[in-house]
Amino acid sequence: MMANQSSKIVTVFGGSGFLGRHVVRALAKRGYRVRIAVRRPELAGFMQPQGGVGQIFPVQANLRHDWSIERAIEGADTVVNLVGILYETSKQSFESVHKDGAEAIAKATAKAGLKNLVQISAIGADLESDSDYARTKAEGEKAVQAAVPEAVIVRPSLLIGPDDDFFNKFAEMSRFSPALPLIGGGETKFQPAFVGDVAEVIARAVDGELEAGQTYELGGPEEKSFKELLEIMLSETQRKRLLLPMPFGIAKALAWWTEMLPSPVLTCDQVTLLKTDNVVSDAAKSAGRTFEGLGIKAQSVEAVVGSYLWSYRPAGQYEANRAR
Repeated sequence: MMANQSSKIVTVFGGSGFLGRHVVRALAKRGYRVRIAVRRPELAGFMQPQGGVGQIFPVQANLRHDWSIERAIEGADTVVNLVGILYETSKQSFESVHKDGAEAIAKATAKAGLKNLVQISAIGADLESDSDYARTKAEGEKAVQAAVPEAVIVRPSLLIGPDDDFFNKFAEMSRFSPALPLIGGGETKFQPAFVGDVAEVIARAVDGELEAGQTYELGGPEEKSFKELLEIMLSETQRKRLLLPMPFGIAKALAWWTEMLPSPVLTCDQVTLLKTDNVVSDAAKSAGRTFEGLGIKAQSVEAVVGSYLWSYRPAGQYEANRAR
């Protein structure tokens, strides 16, 4: 039975997103009062049934306006920043969200006299990276640590689970495309992490169980290549598709074209990211700042994706019966 934390308030920036929904649920189960800070609070009302009456409440916050951030944090005991983007748009850049937004939240947290801040970054965050995504994630970490040295940084690998941006995207693509691209030959390694497991670590950080001022890297129990992940997806969706090796140069040219779409399938920056493996570092392993170090048995890819990829089968959940 979780300890009752009903007197404590946690402000979760980006709490209505893919990871945020799981984080809010984990915090609510622990008894925290959760304040979901988002740009459009009227669209986050669906989160409230995950807790008791009045336990979860959305508030408006815009990372461009310090006063709205400070208002969202006022009276809170802990702050969690989950805000991030996978590609840039005309209104949002990696710099403004990952660096400037994280810095604004950290400074407001410090101004409120709080030391309890959990910042979500990503494995591969590197100030010297050629990827704008990875570089700005690292710049955000640096800004957060400068404002709140006690902040806990959490770096997940590829997040998977219902509504994820990886398996769902390629499963949808396989519905109409006879071939799927193996960018760079499909050799890039990932350590996919179940979103619920990552949310549990964040909740433990809010509980104060993680070491202040440290960085944790979260990857699933197995390293999988990009090709292996697509093969798992095709097996679960019961589709046969050609996996076509695509050199990075050609992939970048294709990405340049798709970036003109409202919701690009692939961006040039994502192609750059795929040139580097996305796995837990040896330093994090030796320091025990991983799932294993925290005593959490992370779920495997195969144990997770079957619960939602069935919907992409030619006959959905009835595919098995149709084959008889």
